[in-house]
Amino acid sequence: MDTSALSGSKPGQAHPLVSFIITYYNLPVDMIRECIDSILSIDLEADEREIILVDDGSEVSPLNELTEYRDQLVYLRQSNKGPGGARNSGIDICHGQYIQFVDGDDMLIKANYDHCIHLLREQEADVVLFKHTTEENDVDSPYLFDGPMTGADYINNHNLRGAVWGYVFRKKLLHDLRFSTHLLHEEDEEFTPKLILRAENLYATDSCAYFYRVRPGSITQRGGNEWTAKKLNDAEYVLLQLDHLAGTLHGEQGKALQRRVAQLTMNYIYNVIVLTRSEQMLDERLGHLAQRGLFPLPNRNYTTKYKLFRRLVNTKAGRKVLLRTLPLLPKEK
Repeated sequence: MDTSALSGSKPGQAHPLVSFIITYYNLPVDMIRECIDSILSIDLEADEREIILVDDGSEVSPLNELTEYRDQLVYLRQSNKGPGGARNSGIDICHGQYIQFVDGDDMLIKANYDHCIHLLREQEADVVLFKHTTEENDVDSPYLFDGPMTGADYINNHNLRGAVWGYVFRKKLLHDLRFSTHLLHEEDEEFTPKLILRAENLYATDSCAYFYRVRPGSITQRGGNEWTAKKLNDAEYVLLQLDHLAGTLHGEQGKALQRRVAQLTMNYIYNVIVLTRSEQMLDERLGHLAQRGLFPLPNRNYTTKYKLFRRLVNTKAGRKVLLRTLPLLPKEK
């Protein structure tokens, strides 16, 4: 691993409250500056924050153009390992009591993220879940929250969002949990439910604390047959891993992960339809799921959307309706 450090927390120093782990790969430096500046604006003293920039093998290091952050940034450069590998490297060197992942082309929203910091301080939360916006000037957000609750309670009663930048969490929850490095698209969906299930003191807020930049050319915006196959194969792998784990859990945790698997299976089938628009491919992928006991979808009263989708996709006539209509609907953000 090739690493370079401008500065940052050193072993033996007091632990900062939050380590912000920024992952970077071939982005305009101005975006990185905006990202770092948004973190520096958060209501934290200098010794309460640690900012780690993981450069995941960019063609050109941004280090020489970030000298103004010399005393406020830890910079780590490594060969390309993908988003999961970059986050793992950040985990391995961070010292914070809490961890917040941030994509290098995104930003935190000061007032709303300050609300999340308040929950960490006052409630000693294990996890604070928050919302995001794709509108850069959308900062008017309520400071309402639910909690405390366990992670299992949350998953059993809410639709969990997999994106790992959508929450700040206590580092001690990790233990040996890390991202799968061979996944390019679905590493968050595997990591997030495993982590959230470990939370005993979780809070969820309606505050839009994260600005997600929709950027052409990013991993989530690509296309093509090879990209589609990789995305679907990664999603199927995650389903199998989580379904296996659900079978080893008991009580509310097992029930919660079974719900999450069913919802991810629904999302997977939706993506097969909208990305391939192929009845043959849909039948083939559903056959894979059926062999592993994941299809037909279980008859559960999770959400109205789930119940409707289940009724349609579990019949041949319903699948034809979905193949005709879903590709015509606006893409979900």
